[in-house]
Amino acid sequence: MSEFLLHDEQAAQVYLDANATTPVLPCIAEVVSHTMQICFGNPSSPHISGIQAKYLLEQTRQNARKVIGAPNGDILFTSGATEGIQTAIVSTLINAKNHTIKKPVLLYGATEHKAVPNTLKHWNSVLGINAELLAIPVDSNGILDLAFISDHINNALMICTMAVNNETGVYQDLATIEQVIRSQNKSVSWMVDCVQALGKQALALSDTSIDYAPFSGHKLYAPKGIGFLYIKNGSAYTPFIAGGGQESGMRSGTENLPGIAGLNKLFSLLLDKSDNTFKSVAVLNSYRGQLLNALKNTFGEITFNHDFNHSVPTTLNFAVNALTSKEVIDLFDATGIRVSGGSACSTGAKRSFVLDAMGATDWQSENAIRLSFGPAATQAQIDQACTRISSLKAVLEANCLIVSDSASPRQEVCALGLTQFRHQGACSWLYVSDDKSAVVIDPIIELIPRFEKIVKTQQLTVKAILDTHKHQERTSAVSLLSDVLAVNAANEQTIKLGNKTLTTLHTPGHSKDSVSYLLKDDETAHVDYCFCGDLILPAGLGNTSLEGGSAAQMATSLQLLATTLSDNTVMCSGHDYQQCFAINWRTTRAQTALLSPLLNKEITTDEFVEQKIKSEELHINSDNQLCGYVQAAVQTRAKQLNYQQAKTFLTKPNVYLIDTREPYEHSAVNVGDIFSAPSSHTLNISLSRMANAVVQNQLNPDHTYILLCRSGSRSKIAAANLQQLGYPHIYNVEGGLALIN
Repeated sequence: MSEFLLHDEQAAQVYLDANATTPVLPCIAEVVSHTMQICFGNPSSPHISGIQAKYLLEQTRQNARKVIGAPNGDILFTSGATEGIQTAIVSTLINAKNHTIKKPVLLYGATEHKAVPNTLKHWNSVLGINAELLAIPVDSNGILDLAFISDHINNALMICTMAVNNETGVYQDLATIEQVIRSQNKSVSWMVDCVQALGKQALALSDTSIDYAPFSGHKLYAPKGIGFLYIKNGSAYTPFIAGGGQESGMRSGTENLPGIAGLNKLFSLLLDKSDNTFKSVAVLNSYRGQLLNALKNTFGEITFNHDFNHSVPTTLNFAVNALTSKEVIDLFDATGIRVSGGSACSTGAKRSFVLDAMGATDWQSENAIRLSFGPAATQAQIDQACTRISSLKAVLEANCLIVSDSASPRQEVCALGLTQFRHQGACSWLYVSDDKSAVVIDPIIELIPRFEKIVKTQQLTVKAILDTHKHQERTSAVSLLSDVLAVNAANEQTIKLGNKTLTTLHTPGHSKDSVSYLLKDDETAHVDYCFCGDLILPAGLGNTSLEGGSAAQMATSLQLLATTLSDNTVMCSGHDYQQCFAINWRTTRAQTALLSPLLNKEITTDEFVEQKIKSEELHINSDNQLCGYVQAAVQTRAKQLNYQQAKTFLTKPNVYLIDTREPYEHSAVNVGDIFSAPSSHTLNISLSRMANAVVQNQLNPDHTYILLCRSGSRSKIAAANLQQLGYPHIYNVEGGLALIN
C-alpha cells in the first residue's frame, strides 16, 4: 500500500472549510502584529498614541462603508456576527415592547444560521414579548417562500433573512424580498445576515431598507473576535454592552484595535481594483468546476445538495451516494484535506436542518459534506486540492469503497472474519469465512451500497442475510439487500460458514420475534460470537416496553444464553450507543445492571421484571435510545500519553502501536513513520474489526499497546474496553493525530 502514502511534500493540509473560518492572510497578520506592538494606543486616550489609534479606527469605519455600500447609517465594531445579531434583535424587541399587534410574530428563514432563531427565542422570552416565532419555508433550491412572507409580514415585529447561506452557499434575491416586505409593511425591522456575502457579492446597503446587517472578520481572512454591524439611520437601537461609552456610546468596552486594523487591511484589499488577492466571480466559478470534476472522478456517484445557479461559487455541498459523511470526512482528514459535515456550528447534529428545510432526502441530510474555499484562493491551492482529492481514488478502490473502473484494480483481499458496520448507533455485522462464505446480520438500508460493493468486488458467497428481530426504529433491509445481491432468503436453523456453524436460538424479550445467532467453532463447539440484536446492548439491556416486549421473557432468554455462552464469547448487539466496539460475555455480565443479579439468583425473575419495568419508566421520558437504555458507563480509564511519550514507549520491546482508524484512513498516511515505530510493531486494527481481533487472539495480554485515532476520543474508549477484556497494558495517544506537530 506504499503507493497510497502521503509524501513529505504533500504533508501540508488542504483547507477546504472556509465557511467555518479562514486563515488570516499574511499581510493582514502583519498589520495586526504591528498594531499590537507599535500602534497600540487606546482610541479613547487624548495623547498622540490615542489620536493615532482613533484615526485608524475611524479610517476603518469609512472603508467599511465603501465595501458594503453604506455612506449613510452607523457602522459599529463588534466581537463578531453573533454579537451583531444579538444587538439587532435586542434593539428591535425592546423598541417593540409596546406594540399593538394582536398576534405578533417574529419571522426568520428556515435555513438561517442557528444563531438567529436561538437569539430570537431567547430574547423573546427574556423581554416578555411573547411573539410567535415562525420559520419562513424555502423551496428545494433554498429560496425563501415570498407568499409566506406576504401572508405574515403585517403581524411581524421583525423579519430575519440571510444574504448567503453558510451550509449551501445559496443566495437570496434581497431586492425581491424587500419589495414584498415594504409593499405591505414599511416599518417592520429587517435584519440580513451578510456574513457569507462579504467578498463574494456586491453590496449597496444604503440603497436598501435593510435595518441591520451583521458581519464577521474571521470568515474572510481577518482575525477571530472582530466584526461589525451596519445599522440604518433611524432604526431602533439599544446598546447591548453598556459601560465607558466607547463607539459614541453605542458599544462600550475598549475597542479591539488590532482586529480593527486587520479589518482595515482587508477592506483596502477589497477596494483596490489593481490588487488580485480576491478573485472575480468568473475565476471562482472555474475553481468550483475544477473541484467538481475532481470529486466526480474520484467518488463517482455524487448528489449535490444545491443548485449552482442559485449559489455563490465558493461552496459545494454534496453527499457521496454510497459513503457516509463520516467515512468521507475521515478519509479526507487522513489525507490532509479539511472539510466539514454541514455547518461547523451544528457540531453533534445528526442531520442538516438546512437540507431538511429544502426537502432533501434523509441520506442527503445525514451525510452532507460541505466543501468551501475562500475568494482569495489561488490556482495553485485549487490544483493541490484537486490532486489530493484525485489521489484518494486508489485508496477507495483498494478498500472496496467504490467500484473500480480500472482494467486491473489493485484491491486488497477482503478482511476475513467479523466486521462491524455502524450507522447512527445501529450496527450491522458481516462475517466472512476462510472460503469466502459470508453472512450479513441486521443489515441497514443506508449501508446496502457498501455491502454490494464488498460482495461483488471480493466475490463473496453470501449464505444468508438475517435480522435478529423486526427493528422498531427502521425498515428491514433484508429483502432489499437480498434482491440486490440475488440471495435467497435463508430458512435453515444452521448455516455452514467454513469451519464454523451459525445456529439460531429464540430469545424473545425485546420483541416476540427476537432471536440470537450463535457462531460456533466446529472443532471446539465454542461460541465465538453471539449476535444478540437488541436483547443485550453494551452496558445495557434492550427495551421491553415496546409492542411485543416482555421483561419476563427477557429474563428467560438471558438465563438460556447463560447456559450456552462462555466468558470470552464476544457479544454483537444491534446497537452500540457507547461505541464499545468489542465486549465479551464476562464483561457484559459485570457491567450490566440487573443481569448479574438475575443470573446469580440474587433476585428472582419476578423481581427482575419489576425492576426492569421501573427502570424503563425512568428512562422513557429522558432517553431517546428507543431500542434499549445504557445503564452503566465504562468504568476503566485508559492511561493517556502525549506524542513524545508514545514515541519513547515505542522504543521498548513488546510495545505496539495500534491505529484504530479504518483501513482506508490508515493507508493514507504511514503512522509508523510518524512515531518512528517499526512496521512490525505498527498494527491497523480498526474499531470495526476490534471484535474480530479479540476472538482471533491478535492481541497478547502480556504486551503493551498504544492506541491511536484521529482525535484520540474513539481510541480512548477502545482502550478502556480492551482493559476490561483482560489487556492491562493499554495506553491511548491523547488528542490522536490531531495534536501531533
